[in-house]
Amino acid sequence: MATHYTNLDELRSQKRLLKQEIGEMEDLITFKNKKESLGVMTNGLTDKYLKETMTTDGETKLSLNTENIMREVSSSLKQTVSKKNVLGLANDSVRSGLLEDTLRMGAVALVGNYAKKNLMNKSWKKKLIGAALIYVAPYALRFIREKLDDYQRSKTASSMGKII
Repeated sequence: MATHYTNLDELRSQKRLLKQEIGEMEDLITFKNKKESLGVMTNGLTDKYLKETMTTDGETKLSLNTENIMREVSSSLKQTVSKKNVLGLANDSVRSGLLEDTLRMGAVALVGNYAKKNLMNKSWKKKLIGAALIYVAPYALRFIREKLDDYQRSKTASSMGKII
């Protein structure tokens, strides 16, 4: 377990190297060089997003490198919004129900705004229509959605029957 040294100078040089290594580790742990310490802790992930700037006092200050951050964001957006990816995104959104949820939210917003306008109107007939929309519209939309789902299921079953 113990290393055998042939002379005292070799032992002193090894001791000097160990002290130097310990000093470097202490510098990292105490954040004397903040960028380097963060780089070691994050395995270099933060190096391209941080930069050191000199203040008027001569001290080094750590700040965000916004130029690199914006470059990363713009390159990732370019990749996401390329023509091929837009079609893939549209197909994924249809499969995941994003389109259906968006349409449902739009219908709710339209009916809600129309009901709100009718409720604020002076005419009692318009107020009655607004109140009816608020209370009846959710049931009507749910009924229509169920009927559309049943129709779609029956069409799918009949087309599968024709294929088989």
